Amino acid sequence: MISISLVILAPLLAAIVILCLRKRAYVLALSSAVISLLGSLGLLFGPGVELILPGLPNMPLRLVATPLTSVLSTMVAVVSTLVLVYATGYMSQDKEKNRFFATLLLFIAAMQMLVLAGDWILLLSAWELIGLSSYLLIGFWYQKPGVKAAAMRAFLVTRSADLGLYIAVFLLIASAGSSDIAATLNTDGTVAIVAGLFLLIAAMGKSAQTPLHDWLQRAMAGPTPVSALLHSATLVAAGAILLIRTAPMLPPETLVVIGIVGGITALITGLIALGESDLKRLLAASTSSQYGLMLLAVGAGVPLAALLHLIAHAAIKSSLFLGAGVFQHSRGSTALKDLAGVARDQPRIFIGFVIAALALAGIPPLSGFFSKDAIIAATMTSSHAWLFVPLVLIGTVLTGAYMARALRILWQGNAQKKTLAGLHWMSAGVAGLVILLIVLGALFPTIEAFVAAPLPGNMLAVGLGLSAALSGLLLGWFVPVRSLMGPLLEKANQGFSIAGGFDNLCVRPVFAIAHACEKLERRLYTAVLAVGKTGVKIAHAIRSSDEQGIDRFIFSIVHRTIRLGRQARALQSGLIHRELAITVIVTAGLFVITAIGLLIY
Repeated sequence: MISISLVILAPLLAAIVILCLRKRAYVLALSSAVISLLGSLGLLFGPGVELILPGLPNMPLRLVATPLTSVLSTMVAVVSTLVLVYATGYMSQDKEKNRFFATLLLFIAAMQMLVLAGDWILLLSAWELIGLSSYLLIGFWYQKPGVKAAAMRAFLVTRSADLGLYIAVFLLIASAGSSDIAATLNTDGTVAIVAGLFLLIAAMGKSAQTPLHDWLQRAMAGPTPVSALLHSATLVAAGAILLIRTAPMLPPETLVVIGIVGGITALITGLIALGESDLKRLLAASTSSQYGLMLLAVGAGVPLAALLHLIAHAAIKSSLFLGAGVFQHSRGSTALKDLAGVARDQPRIFIGFVIAALALAGIPPLSGFFSKDAIIAATMTSSHAWLFVPLVLIGTVLTGAYMARALRILWQGNAQKKTLAGLHWMSAGVAGLVILLIVLGALFPTIEAFVAAPLPGNMLAVGLGLSAALSGLLLGWFVPVRSLMGPLLEKANQGFSIAGGFDNLCVRPVFAIAHACEKLERRLYTAVLAVGKTGVKIAHAIRSSDEQGIDRFIFSIVHRTIRLGRQARALQSGLIHRELAITVIVTAGLFVITAIGLLIY
């Protein structure tokens, strides 16, 4: 119980303390990250744990430490700790580092809650928190041009796709009668198909899958540690984690759609990365491509292959981003033309960058080699191998090509020596991640046994994967990108957008609808206002009629009646002889009138 609580509470409480004290942010951040890491290791090597908390009626909140969630929690803790070590040096000169570390720790706590959530209500809460944290971190330098727009785009795209998760969760809870994730995984039939497709939509938004991949490249406006964590073990990983955890429920009809989406993304974003002129945007497009390969593995029915590549990719991509951050500090830019020869400025960081690049390409004995081959072997066992295998092999070739091109540009050029503040912290973070990506491959059999989900073995997959990786590296190093891509280069630089892309297809129509609604609202308001004014005039006329007509008439009758009453009261004198005289006179008058009437008749 203590371990599972520490994993989440340590970074969360540290974030609150940092915001209150406004000092020693890096000490508190690193300390909480280490405590959270120790807690996740306790979950990994300890017995299964379930912590039940009060929630909705008959739907308690659950934190569960199963073999799968323990592995994911450890991955998040290890990568985030090393990224925080790097961030200590990277943000040392930033005046807003307290806000940065507090938000980053909230991000980490939310991600830990997501991977350990045992019920859908808690998972949704964590899903919302990582969306908010990523928005704050991407827009951290909000004073810079374009940063707020990038943060808003990331938030809107991912939040729009999140509707898929809400619909899927409502369907699953309604069908199973429980919010327990394990209980809903027994859902089958039409509900499983529909819920699986909506889960895919949510995963596409978070993991930047085609056609929702554009936001991830724009998210590079945030600090490099944010990019490293966001692309490796937190926000973007959430989509793949969602599908991996729900894989037992997904029927074949949904799996094939997941595989197709992943394969298309691996191809499209791989080409975008190959044609990129900015190092961080190249790595961002690469992230979408690699998560596309993970979706291919899920679609092939082997989520363990996706899990292994998720773990390897977390270490690899965070190493690459952190190395890119050092290069950016050295040259003041991430444009590849400005980074030419930066390898000679920072040779040690470049060595780590090379190792990570080769691991991503799938070169043995690095971890990416084993995880990539697992995906290829998984696709070869699928009933849709004829479609999935070519896609994963093309994705592997493209990976080698764009990484080799980046290495060639970084190497070829002149050195520009520059002293960097906090370089020892940044180097320590990069070194830790590089060591991790080297040794992870040897740990994969242990992870396979731990989660009790064997991988398909296939020596042909090993040969195909290695051939594709080497081919891509050779093409990227020796063949100019214009010759390699031809007419596709221009389309890749435009993100393969159709009819103007996301802006024309989504943003502008939404704004057009909003403006039309505003005009309609104004016209309706004017019409309603005119009707209201007419009603007021009618009301005034009625009031005037009441006051000057009916009320005056009624009051005149009242006044005359009162006057007549007063006059009649004067006749009531109390004198008997006078009243008798009046009676005689009136009676005589009536007699005369009656007689005249009879004579006339």
